[in-house]
Amino acid sequence: MSRVLIVGAGLTGSLCACLLRREMQNKVQIVVWDKARGTGGRMSTSRPPDGLSHSADLGAQYITATAAYAQSHHSFYSELLSSGIIKPLECLIEGLHLKDDSKNYMTPLGMCSVVKYFLSQSGAELCFEHHVTGLFRHNASWEVQKKQGGSEHFDAVVLTMPVPQILQLHGDVGDMLSVHQKQQLDAVVYSSRFALALFFPPDVDFTFPWGACYVSNNPCICYVAVDSRKRSADAAGCGPSLVVHTSVPFGLEHLEKDKEDVQPIILQALHQLLPGLPQPISIKCQKWRFSQVLTSVPDCPGQLTVLDRPLLVCGGDAFTHSNFDGCIESAMSVLKVLKASL
Repeated sequence: MSRVLIVGAGLTGSLCACLLRREMQNKVQIVVWDKARGTGGRMSTSRPPDGLSHSADLGAQYITATAAYAQSHHSFYSELLSSGIIKPLECLIEGLHLKDDSKNYMTPLGMCSVVKYFLSQSGAELCFEHHVTGLFRHNASWEVQKKQGGSEHFDAVVLTMPVPQILQLHGDVGDMLSVHQKQQLDAVVYSSRFALALFFPPDVDFTFPWGACYVSNNPCICYVAVDSRKRSADAAGCGPSLVVHTSVPFGLEHLEKDKEDVQPIILQALHQLLPGLPQPISIKCQKWRFSQVLTSVPDCPGQLTVLDRPLLVCGGDAFTHSNFDGCIESAMSVLKVLKASL
């Protein structure tokens, strides 16, 4: 039985695991490693420390399906809708410019529920706080080293983490990349931003009418959302949560600063934007060094194969485009390579 490691428990990684299981059934052992303490990647959902407030999506906010992708990826959307994982987004989003043929979907249980669903379908062995630092080829297998120490061997490895983290890996990966492949990977550009989640007590009720708002002409903040309104969720005894995303220029300017030093700057801008905002119970600040892909690998089939035997393949939105459907496209491309190799 082939042993496959998927590095990264985000959307692309979870989709790869799910599709591989459905294709190969019990002919393959699937292992998923992630350096974080939970699933989601850039579709992470944070819970308040005391449980008194709604959870908050610190990364991706909702899913937008164009007419073309709604058709070509119909099976994925249909499955998630019928399972109740996604539902049509119905709240008021101020400043949203939506094309006539596009549809928006929200996740009643938070964006990470999409990732969790696909991982549950995969039957994969999930390992958190497993930070991959090096890959070494040993004949027909890969030895994968962890930051925590120790290593394991796999017949095939799929890398779905951000491209700069792939390029930092020790071992044989760098030597196996062709000059052209290195140039392609070096050209990938990500935006960076900060995100805040403010958790409020149950007696708080915001007076503004929107569920989310795109902010223009603000040097710090570009987006604010009330997650319970966005998800059309009103759990009894749960206070609201407010999500704040900074602009890309602000993120770039403050990228190398500690998030503890940046948080007060964002809060000051937020109180200027929403005067009279109540005092939250707790606040979480997230630095997204790799937020969205601005420049992806050009003319790419959705994946980059570093070595055929033993298989080492890279996938993710850097090899397509930075949205839900881009991750689906990449996962489907990685699956084709895996099927041909295993």
